[in-house]
Amino acid sequence: MNTDKAIDIILIDDHKLFREGVKRILEFEPSFRIVAEGDDGSMATKLVKEYNPNVVLMDINMPNMNGVQATAELIKHFPETKVIILSIHDDESYVTHALKTGAQGYLLKEMDSNSLVEAVKVVAEGGSYLHPKVTHNLVQEYRRLTKDNIAATLDSGVEYQRPLHILTKRECEVLQLLAEGKSNRAVAETLYISEKTVKNHVSNILQKMNVNDRTQAVVSAIRKGWVEVL
Repeated sequence: MNTDKAIDIILIDDHKLFREGVKRILEFEPSFRIVAEGDDGSMATKLVKEYNPNVVLMDINMPNMNGVQATAELIKHFPETKVIILSIHDDESYVTHALKTGAQGYLLKEMDSNSLVEAVKVVAEGGSYLHPKVTHNLVQEYRRLTKDNIAATLDSGVEYQRPLHILTKRECEVLQLLAEGKSNRAVAETLYISEKTVKNHVSNILQKMNVNDRTQAVVSAIRKGWVEVL
Protein backbone atom coordinates (compact mmCIF):
# COMPACT_ATOMS: atom_id res chain seq x y z
CA MET A 1 0.00 0.00 0.00
CA ASN A 2 1.16 3.50 -0.81
CA THR A 3 0.93 5.50 2.41
CA ASP A 4 0.36 8.68 0.37
CA LYS A 5 -3.20 7.36 0.05
CA ALA A 6 -5.63 7.54 2.94
CA ILE A 7 -5.27 4.87 5.61
CA ASP A 8 -8.66 4.04 7.12
CA ILE A 9 -8.49 3.12 10.79
CA ILE A 10 -10.91 1.58 13.27
CA LEU A 11 -10.13 2.22 16.94
CA ILE A 12 -11.53 -0.13 19.60
CA ASP A 13 -10.84 0.64 23.26
CA ASP A 14 -13.18 0.70 26.24
CA HIS A 15 -11.44 3.68 27.88
CA LYS A 16 -12.98 6.73 26.26
CA LEU A 17 -10.34 9.18 27.50
CA PHE A 18 -7.50 7.06 26.07
CA ARG A 19 -9.44 6.57 22.84
CA GLU A 20 -9.90 10.31 22.46
CA GLY A 21 -6.17 10.87 23.00
CA VAL A 22 -5.22 8.32 20.34
CA LYS A 23 -7.74 9.84 17.91
CA ARG A 24 -6.27 13.28 18.45
CA ILE A 25 -2.77 12.03 17.60
CA LEU A 26 -3.92 10.13 14.52
CA GLU A 27 -5.99 13.03 13.20
CA PHE A 28 -2.84 15.17 12.96
CA GLU A 29 -1.59 12.81 10.23
CA PRO A 30 -3.12 13.93 6.87
CA SER A 31 -3.19 10.41 5.42
CA PHE A 32 -5.06 8.88 8.39
CA ARG A 33 -8.86 8.64 8.68
CA ILE A 34 -10.69 7.32 11.74
CA VAL A 35 -13.69 5.69 10.06
CA ALA A 36 -15.23 4.06 13.14
CA GLU A 37 -14.64 3.34 16.80
CA GLY A 38 -15.96 0.98 19.44
CA ASP A 39 -15.62 0.15 23.11
CA ASP A 40 -15.79 -3.66 23.06
CA GLY A 41 -14.08 -6.42 21.11
CA SER A 42 -17.44 -7.91 20.16
CA MET A 43 -18.01 -4.90 17.87
CA ALA A 44 -14.84 -5.50 15.84
CA THR A 45 -16.14 -7.94 13.22
CA LYS A 46 -19.27 -5.89 12.53
CA LEU A 47 -17.29 -2.67 12.16
CA VAL A 48 -14.67 -4.23 9.88
CA LYS A 49 -17.39 -5.72 7.68
CA GLU A 50 -19.08 -2.32 7.41
CA TYR A 51 -16.06 -0.05 6.95
CA ASN A 52 -13.33 -2.33 5.50
CA PRO A 53 -10.45 -0.47 7.22
CA ASN A 54 -6.75 -0.74 6.44
CA VAL A 55 -5.80 -1.03 10.12
CA VAL A 56 -7.60 -1.89 13.37
CA LEU A 57 -6.19 -0.56 16.64
CA MET A 58 -7.40 -2.95 19.33
CA ASP A 59 -7.15 -2.68 23.11
CA ILE A 60 -6.12 -5.99 24.67
CA ASN A 61 -8.18 -5.66 27.88
CA MET A 62 -11.91 -5.12 27.30
CA PRO A 63 -15.11 -6.52 28.86
CA ASN A 64 -17.18 -9.24 27.14
CA MET A 65 -14.56 -9.95 24.45
CA ASN A 66 -10.91 -8.97 24.89
CA GLY A 67 -8.61 -7.81 22.11
CA VAL A 68 -6.94 -11.17 21.49
CA GLN A 69 -10.29 -12.96 21.22
CA ALA A 70 -11.60 -10.23 18.93
CA THR A 71 -8.49 -10.46 16.77
CA ALA A 72 -8.92 -14.22 16.42
CA GLU A 73 -12.54 -13.70 15.38
CA LEU A 74 -11.57 -11.00 12.90
CA ILE A 75 -8.82 -13.07 11.27
CA LYS A 76 -11.22 -16.00 10.99
CA HIS A 77 -13.73 -13.98 8.95
CA PHE A 78 -11.39 -11.40 7.40
CA PRO A 79 -7.93 -13.01 7.08
CA GLU A 80 -6.41 -9.92 5.46
CA THR A 81 -7.30 -7.70 8.42
CA LYS A 82 -4.30 -5.85 9.87
CA VAL A 83 -4.54 -5.50 13.66
CA ILE A 84 -2.34 -3.58 16.09
CA ILE A 85 -2.83 -4.55 19.72
CA LEU A 86 -2.71 -1.76 22.33
CA SER A 87 -1.65 -3.03 25.74
CA ILE A 88 -0.17 -2.18 29.13
CA HIS A 89 1.51 -5.62 29.24
CA ASP A 90 5.07 -6.06 27.98
CA ASP A 91 5.32 -9.69 29.12
CA GLU A 92 6.52 -12.05 26.39
CA SER A 93 3.54 -14.39 26.85
CA TYR A 94 1.03 -11.62 26.04
CA VAL A 95 2.98 -10.55 22.97
CA THR A 96 3.49 -14.07 21.65
CA HIS A 97 -0.19 -14.94 22.14
CA ALA A 98 -1.33 -11.80 20.30
CA LEU A 99 1.03 -12.40 17.37
CA LYS A 100 0.09 -16.07 17.10
CA THR A 101 -3.56 -15.03 16.97
CA GLY A 102 -2.84 -12.91 13.92
CA ALA A 103 -2.02 -9.39 15.12
CA GLN A 104 0.65 -7.64 13.05
CA GLY A 105 1.55 -5.05 15.65
CA TYR A 106 1.85 -4.72 19.41
CA LEU A 107 2.14 -1.32 21.07
CA LEU A 108 2.38 -0.47 24.74
CA LYS A 109 0.08 2.29 25.90
CA GLU A 110 3.13 4.21 27.11
CA MET A 111 4.05 4.74 23.43
CA ASP A 112 4.87 8.18 22.10
CA SER A 113 2.97 9.72 19.19
CA ASN A 114 5.77 9.02 16.70
CA SER A 115 5.68 5.29 17.50
CA LEU A 116 1.92 5.19 17.04
CA VAL A 117 2.06 6.90 13.65
CA GLU A 118 5.00 4.79 12.50
CA ALA A 119 3.27 1.56 13.59
CA VAL A 120 0.10 2.36 11.65
CA LYS A 121 2.06 3.15 8.49
CA VAL A 122 4.26 0.06 8.71
CA VAL A 123 1.35 -2.31 9.37
CA ALA A 124 -0.79 -0.68 6.67
CA GLU A 125 2.01 -1.47 4.20
CA GLY A 126 1.92 -5.12 5.24
CA GLY A 127 4.78 -5.10 7.73
CA SER A 128 4.91 -5.87 11.43
CA TYR A 129 5.61 -3.43 14.24
CA LEU A 130 6.46 -4.08 17.88
CA HIS A 131 6.98 -1.48 20.57
CA PRO A 132 10.77 -1.18 21.15
CA LYS A 133 10.41 -2.32 24.78
CA VAL A 134 8.49 -5.39 23.63
CA THR A 135 11.13 -6.13 21.00
CA HIS A 136 13.81 -5.81 23.66
CA ASN A 137 12.03 -8.30 25.95
CA LEU A 138 11.57 -10.82 23.14
CA VAL A 139 15.18 -10.44 22.12
CA GLN A 140 16.33 -10.91 25.73
CA GLU A 141 14.34 -14.13 25.96
CA TYR A 142 15.79 -15.35 22.68
CA ARG A 143 19.28 -14.47 23.91
CA ARG A 144 18.75 -16.56 27.02
CA LEU A 145 17.73 -19.51 24.89
CA THR A 146 20.60 -19.18 22.42
CA LYS A 147 23.51 -17.85 24.47
CA ASP A 148 24.72 -21.29 25.53
CA ASN A 149 24.58 -22.53 21.95
CA ILE A 150 26.57 -19.53 20.72
CA ALA A 151 29.16 -20.01 23.46
CA ALA A 152 29.46 -23.69 22.60
CA THR A 153 29.98 -22.90 18.94
CA LEU A 154 32.64 -20.32 19.72
CA ASP A 155 34.42 -22.77 22.07
CA SER A 156 34.47 -25.33 19.27
CA GLY A 157 36.58 -22.98 17.17
CA VAL A 158 33.88 -22.34 14.55
CA GLU A 159 33.87 -18.67 13.56
CA TYR A 160 30.72 -16.77 12.82
CA GLN A 161 30.69 -14.88 9.53
CA ARG A 162 30.34 -11.18 10.16
CA PRO A 163 27.52 -9.33 8.36
CA LEU A 164 29.87 -7.08 6.39
CA HIS A 165 29.70 -9.57 3.54
CA ILE A 166 26.14 -8.34 2.82
CA LEU A 167 25.63 -5.24 4.99
CA THR A 168 27.45 -1.92 4.95
CA LYS A 169 29.19 -0.71 8.10
CA ARG A 170 26.35 1.74 8.78
CA GLU A 171 23.73 -0.96 8.29
CA CYS A 172 25.61 -3.10 10.83
CA GLU A 173 25.44 -0.23 13.31
CA VAL A 174 21.71 0.17 12.73
CA LEU A 175 21.16 -3.58 13.13
CA GLN A 176 23.01 -3.59 16.47
CA LEU A 177 20.87 -0.72 17.75
CA LEU A 178 17.69 -2.50 16.62
CA ALA A 179 18.87 -5.52 18.62
CA GLU A 180 19.12 -3.22 21.65
CA GLY A 181 15.42 -2.40 21.23
CA LYS A 182 15.84 1.15 19.95
CA SER A 183 13.15 2.85 17.87
CA ASN A 184 13.91 4.55 14.55
CA ARG A 185 13.99 7.88 16.35
CA ALA A 186 16.45 6.60 18.98
CA VAL A 187 18.66 5.09 16.28
CA ALA A 188 18.66 8.41 14.44
CA GLU A 189 19.66 10.29 17.59
CA THR A 190 22.40 7.79 18.43
CA LEU A 191 23.96 7.89 14.95
CA TYR A 192 23.26 11.59 14.30
CA ILE A 193 21.29 10.88 11.14
CA SER A 194 17.68 11.57 10.11
CA GLU A 195 14.78 9.21 10.78
CA LYS A 196 14.23 8.99 7.03
CA THR A 197 17.80 7.75 6.60
CA VAL A 198 17.23 5.18 9.37
CA LYS A 199 14.09 3.93 7.61
CA ASN A 200 16.08 3.55 4.38
CA HIS A 201 18.78 1.57 6.21
CA VAL A 202 16.17 -0.66 7.86
CA SER A 203 14.52 -1.34 4.50
CA ASN A 204 17.89 -2.27 3.00
CA ILE A 205 18.69 -4.55 5.94
CA LEU A 206 15.36 -6.38 5.64
CA GLN A 207 15.82 -6.83 1.90
CA LYS A 208 19.41 -8.05 2.18
CA MET A 209 18.59 -10.44 5.04
CA ASN A 210 15.42 -11.63 3.27
CA VAL A 211 13.16 -11.05 6.27
CA ASN A 212 9.83 -9.28 6.66
CA ASP A 213 10.34 -7.09 9.70
CA ARG A 214 12.89 -5.83 12.21
CA THR A 215 12.11 -8.48 14.82
CA GLN A 216 12.91 -11.26 12.34
CA ALA A 217 16.08 -9.39 11.38
CA VAL A 218 17.23 -9.14 15.00
CA VAL A 219 16.46 -12.79 15.80
CA SER A 220 18.30 -13.90 12.65
CA ALA A 221 21.25 -11.64 13.47
CA ILE A 222 21.53 -13.09 16.99
CA ARG A 223 21.39 -16.62 15.61
CA LYS A 224 24.21 -15.81 13.17
CA GLY A 225 26.28 -13.92 15.74
CA TRP A 226 26.00 -10.63 13.87
CA VAL A 227 25.12 -8.56 16.94
CA GLU A 228 26.46 -8.55 20.48
CA VAL A 229 24.67 -10.89 22.86
CA LEU A 230 24.65 -9.09 26.21
